[in-house]
Amino acid sequence: MKQRHIQYGANETQQAFYQSLVRQHGSPLLVVSKTKLLEQFQLLKKHLPGVSLYYAIKAFPHPEIMRILAEAGCHFDVASEGEIDLLKPLQVSGRRTIHTHPVKKDGDIKAALRGGSTTFVVDNIDELKKLIAYRSRIGVLLRLGFRSDTAAVDLSRKFGCAPEQVKELVLQARALGLHIRGLSFHVGSQVADPDAHVVAISECQRLIEEVNQSLDNPMNVLDIGGGFPVDYAMTGFDVDAFFAPITEALAGLPGDIDVIAEPGRFLVAPAVTGISTISGKARRGDYQWYYLDDGVYGSYSGQLFDHVLYPLQILNEKKERFDSILAGPTCDSIDIVAEDIPLPELQEGDLVIGHMMGAYTHATATRFNSLSGAKVVIID
Repeated sequence: MKQRHIQYGANETQQAFYQSLVRQHGSPLLVVSKTKLLEQFQLLKKHLPGVSLYYAIKAFPHPEIMRILAEAGCHFDVASEGEIDLLKPLQVSGRRTIHTHPVKKDGDIKAALRGGSTTFVVDNIDELKKLIAYRSRIGVLLRLGFRSDTAAVDLSRKFGCAPEQVKELVLQARALGLHIRGLSFHVGSQVADPDAHVVAISECQRLIEEVNQSLDNPMNVLDIGGGFPVDYAMTGFDVDAFFAPITEALAGLPGDIDVIAEPGRFLVAPAVTGISTISGKARRGDYQWYYLDDGVYGSYSGQLFDHVLYPLQILNEKKERFDSILAGPTCDSIDIVAEDIPLPELQEGDLVIGHMMGAYTHATATRFNSLSGAKVVIID
C-alpha cells in the first residue's frame, strides 16, 4: 500500500514565502520554480548523454513552462492540435517536434503538418494508411508495446504493436511508400526498475538490426519514451543508480542511431509546489475534517487519474495530533485529498503545501462546480 509522506513544520523563511505568495496571488496556487525546472532538464541531459529530449506537453501544458524549456534547447512531444497551438507563440520550429499519438484523425495530421511536425508515431496498418496522402512530407516511427506490471500507468495496454509484428509492418509501410524512420516505445509511467527500459532498448536494437537487412533506407531513430520516475514517497530514490543501466544500454547502440526521449513528469513534477488554504473545519464522528480550496477535481486530480499521493507539508508542527481528513472544495463526497492522517489542530486560513505537483495536476484539473482552479505562478 502506498504511503503518503507528510512533513510537519517549516522555518520562518519558508512560512513567510508561502504566505507572501498567497497575499500576492490568492489561493489555491501552483508555484513553478524556473530554477528547479532547468535543474531537472540538465539532470536528465546528464544521465541521457546524446539523447534529444522532447518535453511531453501533456504533463503540464503551460506556455511559460514551454518557453523556459524551449530557450534551454528542449524539443517537444505533441499529441493534439491544442498542444500544437500552444507552441505557435513560441515560434518553435516544427523540426523540434514529434507527434506521438498513435491514433489520429485526418484533421490531426493536417494540423500537425501546418505546425511543422513531420514525424508521426503509429502502431498498426490502419494508422499507416492514414498517412499515405502525406508520404512525401513525413517520416514514421513504429511504436512497440512492452507491458509492465510495475507501471503506475501501463501505456502499452492501450498502444503499441508486438515485437513480432515489426518486420511485417515495416514492409507494409514500404509498400505504401512510407518511410519508417525507426522504432518507439514507452514502458509506462513511474516504472522504478530500470531493467524495463533496458530490455526494451535491447529488443528494439535487435529488431532494427534485423529489419534493416531488408531495407534500402534503413531505420536510424529510437524513441525511448518517458515514464522516468520521481520520488513522491520522499524515500531518497537514487537517480544515479536508476539511470546507470539505461545509459549503458544506450551506449551499446550503433553510432548511427539517433535516440530521443519524451520526458514529462521527470522535468515538471519536482518543479511545482501546490499551496491551498483551509476554508472550513468540522468534527465528524471520530475525525476532524478540514476543507481546502483545492482538491481532486482540481490540482490533486492526479490522485485519481495518475495514482499518485503527493507529499504534504503542514506548517504547524505541534506534537499533539488527531485523526484527520483533508477534503476538497466541491460538493462531491469523493473529493478527499488525504484520509485518516495525523494532523495537529489547524485553523481556517492555515496553509497546506503539496510538493512534487507539476505532473498531471493542472493538466487534468476540471471545472467541476465551476471552480476556477489553482492559479499558476512562475518564480525564479
